[in-house]
Amino acid sequence: MTTAEYAVGTVAACGFGAVLYKVVTSDAVASALQRMVEKALDAGF
Repeated sequence: MTTAEYAVGTVAACGFGAVLYKVVTSDAVASALQRMVEKALDAGF
């Protein structure tokens, strides 16, 4: 792979990471994760 390909791949990976971070830290996803954890902790064994 050439230097330009590495640069494009790095920029694409950073962009994907930024989008993924925004999605995961959004209120809707955070509340859904919180509900899942609470439901798992309240499960009877």
